[in-house]
Amino acid sequence: MSDTAETPAEYEGAQTRDPSSAESTAPSEPSYRVFNCRPDAGTDALRTAAEAAGKAIEGGELVVLPTDTVYGVGADAFSSEAVQRLLDAKGRGRDIPPPVLIADTGLIKALAAELPMQATDLVAAHWPGPLTVICHAQPSLRMDLGDTEGTIALRTPDHPVTRQLLRRTGPMAVSSANRTGQPPALTAEEAVSQLGDSVSVYLDGGHTAGNLPSTIVDFTQSDSGVIVRVGALSLEVLRQTVPGLVGLAEPEPVSETAAEITAQIEDAGDEQPSTAAVTGLDKLDRRGEGVSEGRGEGVLEGRDPAEPRQRDSH
Repeated sequence: MSDTAETPAEYEGAQTRDPSSAESTAPSEPSYRVFNCRPDAGTDALRTAAEAAGKAIEGGELVVLPTDTVYGVGADAFSSEAVQRLLDAKGRGRDIPPPVLIADTGLIKALAAELPMQATDLVAAHWPGPLTVICHAQPSLRMDLGDTEGTIALRTPDHPVTRQLLRRTGPMAVSSANRTGQPPALTAEEAVSQLGDSVSVYLDGGHTAGNLPSTIVDFTQSDSGVIVRVGALSLEVLRQTVPGLVGLAEPEPVSETAAEITAQIEDAGDEQPSTAAVTGLDKLDRRGEGVSEGRGEGVLEGRDPAEPRQRDSH
């Protein structure tokens, strides 16, 4: 592969933003940068893109990146200010916390606690890939992702550009690159049209390989796992590894409210339902309203069953 890409590393017309002078840029001029990370990009272009994205994350700004499912918008998972900036860009509240993407499978034990064997088996079989697992977070974990209720949603994506960035930055809070209520972006251009200047760096990896979000499995309610959002991986495929996995359509006796919650999770699309939401599977709370990696809404003690609790995801 040539070290020089025909498409410039940084697209023309995109302006470099000076974080210290946000008002100095005219509204009509874009303050974001778009970098070519497509298969035809050379190593120099990819290196330039990685450096720009890494610096943006280190500076508490947002980066849009390609994955094996849909485009995501990411922030430093250890910066509460950066995570809030991500939620604001999407038009989300803290009741829909984003999932966390990690570069390598081995990091899961540093972030999640009480991992049942079924969870480790699924991860071993399907990471990197379109599988998000919701687990209990390590008690010492210093991440403020929103109203997580002590849980964390994790995924290792199967995309070389994004995994390389994650190795540089560490864990990132990542949600689908779209405004709430809008379809997830399948190209960098679609992400720009929705998120615009709220993002500092866009990594253009071309059209995503798939158009379905990840499948989300919750291991905080049952060691066997409960699917809270069916995405790129089907129940049948996952049961080849964990035969006892519970599917959305076959929970234990569920109340009408829980059934409604399940339907909302299915409608979620690309985010993670909330933990409080999964009480239909006796805490149908997972994370996410657009479940790119999320969960649904559920009923918790002292909570109005009609009030949704969700978590974002990618």
